[in-house]
Amino acid sequence: MIAMLVLGIESSCDETAAAVVEDGRVIRSNIIASQIETHAPFGGVVPELASREHLDRIGSVVDSALTESGVTLEEIDGIAVTEGPGLVGSLLVGLSFAKSLAFVTEKPIVGVNHIEGHIYSVVFENPPVAYPALALIVSGGHTTLFLIPEEGLYAVAGRTRDDAAGEAFDKVAKLLGLGYPGGPVIDRLAKSGDAAAVDLVFTIPRMTPPSLDFSFSGLKTAVLRYVRENKILPVADRNHPDQVIVDLAASFQDKVVRSLMARLRKAAHRYRPQTVILAGGVACNSALRQSVAAEDFGAPVYYPSPVLTTDNAAMIAAAGYPKLARGEDHGLEITASASMKLDNISLEDYEERHVQPSAISYQLSE
Repeated sequence: MIAMLVLGIESSCDETAAAVVEDGRVIRSNIIASQIETHAPFGGVVPELASREHLDRIGSVVDSALTESGVTLEEIDGIAVTEGPGLVGSLLVGLSFAKSLAFVTEKPIVGVNHIEGHIYSVVFENPPVAYPALALIVSGGHTTLFLIPEEGLYAVAGRTRDDAAGEAFDKVAKLLGLGYPGGPVIDRLAKSGDAAAVDLVFTIPRMTPPSLDFSFSGLKTAVLRYVRENKILPVADRNHPDQVIVDLAASFQDKVVRSLMARLRKAAHRYRPQTVILAGGVACNSALRQSVAAEDFGAPVYYPSPVLTTDNAAMIAAAGYPKLARGEDHGLEITASASMKLDNISLEDYEERHVQPSAISYQLSE
């Protein structure tokens, strides 16, 4: 049987990425050009700078992906490219480049939802996903719980009402003078901190049942209040912060992880998934991974290796593979959708048919 080779292109935020994936599960190449150094002085991604860097790098990144995979552009069977959500200028760079390749080679092209890509990031290193599945996608821009009754069908079971978890990590790190991105440095410091040292300052956000939504803005505000009340100054050396900063980082991270776990636990009780998926940039957080691994969801937990938790093109190629295998071709008219949703079935209809009322009324356990 002849393998299908998919070229994936991702440029939704601050990584320019290209990959070649075979049959949706085998990574032949996965090239990622990060822009962290460019955006670090600003404490976050500057859209205009991100677009410029994508323009500068995308050609060489795609060339590198093809070279490393050992195939030519003519040997590619189809192209998968991120069409949203993300920064519109950044998305347009990847889309324009992908469409130009599709036009020149007359290859089919499909647009991929970036969040769906994160869900597919687990396919390379785990057994096939059994359905129904439950996916917690946690990143700098998204914190969402998805119910996936079968491949390609998605219902939002819970989403953040304000800041995403990764965004909260970045904002707290900036407040404490720890730099950007905030997730890795807070994760590192928390390992030597006492999460109970300032535990009474924070409360885990509570939503009116049966909501599985998240909220992190209150937690971020609680950190700000604690810093002001205790006259804590930003660190002068992020590699050697005072113990009070270390404890604060540990306490903050503990509450984020407990909030995520409480809703994931409740969702697993409600929907009885056959697979639990943890993906997105924050899925690399060691405390979150340990908590999820230690929990008994009654189903295996799949998560990607660290390099596949960040934005990458291998996951886009994997998500595009089923579409291309079905013969889909979205054509050259596809364009960027900055606020693109991943929600194509009714959660209410699913619950009415498949979920017992007693499961829906189950209370959060923290």
